Amino acid sequence: MKCLRTPDERFANLPGYPYRPHYTEVPDGDGGTLRIHHVDEGPREGELVLCMHGQPTWSYLYRHVIGDLTGRGLRVVAPDLVGYGRSDKPARREDYSYQRQVDWLTAWLVQNDFRRITLVAQDWGGLIGLRLVAENPDRFARVVAANTGLLVPDRSISDDRIAWVRDFRDSQPTPTLAEMVQAVASMDPRQPERSFAYWQKWWWETEDPPVGLVIAGMIDGRTLTPGEVAAYEAPFPDASFKMGCRSMPSHVPTLPTDPSLAANEAAWKVLDAWDKPFLCAFTDNDPAFRNGELPFIARVPGAQGRAHPKIQGGGHFLQEGRSRELASIIADFVAGS
Repeated sequence: MKCLRTPDERFANLPGYPYRPHYTEVPDGDGGTLRIHHVDEGPREGELVLCMHGQPTWSYLYRHVIGDLTGRGLRVVAPDLVGYGRSDKPARREDYSYQRQVDWLTAWLVQNDFRRITLVAQDWGGLIGLRLVAENPDRFARVVAANTGLLVPDRSISDDRIAWVRDFRDSQPTPTLAEMVQAVASMDPRQPERSFAYWQKWWWETEDPPVGLVIAGMIDGRTLTPGEVAAYEAPFPDASFKMGCRSMPSHVPTLPTDPSLAANEAAWKVLDAWDKPFLCAFTDNDPAFRNGELPFIARVPGAQGRAHPKIQGGGHFLQEGRSRELASIIADFVAGS
């Protein structure tokens, strides 16, 4: 597997991100190794909070949260998924899959021997992180799910709906950025796979997606500075480094034929019996995971009988739009459980 490595100078003097890098070598699944980066801040004896980001962000997303949590005496570890941030970036889109991301982060987790973890997971951070919880339950003490899900498509989705998505992905013109944004913003909860197909197709077929601008457009509550937008682009010196960003949306399970369905169903069996503390912290204006907390509250024993905050505003990337509120929710949850 050919991997690209972003030069260190790309990460010099990023606004609000003074954190020292830590690296772990893990098997790449193809006979070689790759390097995963993580931030590790706060007192060693503090409760360990594992902050996992999604697509197309990196640990820079948690910079404000990291500062607030370490100020409350917590130890914060924030990895970059493979293909993102300071982690290595396999060069082919086909090198990426949902299962490989789980395998890579599991190897990283075990090699660092992190335990008594409070998982904080958003977007793909939940799709991967909740699999880590289900497959390594003894390492986790509690969970905070924020604008995320452990997706299991309805096996009864009609053949017509499946055919529409496949035809759209394979045969229709690439949507414009504006068309993609409109489709995601108006996602129909009765057939979310159709709206999400715009997101999948746009990323897959756009050769050099403007990562920073897309992130900036999905935040509510503050406007990113030009320096912050550039920081989100820092991991990608050119388009060849963006294959993870382009590939991973297509691996989000939205159809009953997706290969990750069985593994996610198995993970849900663990969560259905999870009686450790589980908290949902979702915003009220995230189109991607609107009401995404409801399955967790209904099914996870550790989430039942608990007050789950509904955050007003913040958008999809609440770590930017509502960072202080999110950090306070996390710290209070750890202290109270």
